[in-house]
Amino acid sequence: MIVMAIATVSSLSVAWWLTHQEPRAAQAAEVPAVMVVPTEAPVAVRAAPGQPAQIARAADGHYWAEADIDGRAIRVLVDTGASVVALTRQDALRLGLRLTPADFTQTIETASGPAKAAAVELDHVAVAGARVDKVRALVVEEGLPHSLLGMSYLGRLSSFEARPTGLTLRP
Repeated sequence: MIVMAIATVSSLSVAWWLTHQEPRAAQAAEVPAVMVVPTEAPVAVRAAPGQPAQIARAADGHYWAEADIDGRAIRVLVDTGASVVALTRQDALRLGLRLTPADFTQTIETASGPAKAAAVELDHVAVAGARVDKVRALVVEEGLPHSLLGMSYLGRLSSFEARPTGLTLRP
């Protein structure tokens, strides 16, 4: 659990840092015009069952996706540095997770300082058709700007591959 908490804290720190930086013109220039998408509109190409799924690289250089988590659409930042899927409190509420203050038993370190987190198990997580059942996750009470799609999902795919223009997920 300590290793998981440290990895999560590291990912949360990176996510916080990335959301507080000015976008660099050089990053945007590296992305071909057909692949430039605003971060508000994640682009994932839905694959046929069992086929690789594609996520386009956003203009900010990151991979944003709309994940189907327990039947609800949740915008996530794909983060290979996060050991688990990490959800904001707001996204957890959208998923119907009614957590009480007593559920936040884990303390993690974020860039903003210590934060409380609650361990949960998600029924399923799917991105562009690449589905994984029974996924471990943390709900961060405060301080997480975006939900993160971490290794508790990515590590259970047969493979994933990042390229300059996109990310490929193989179920």
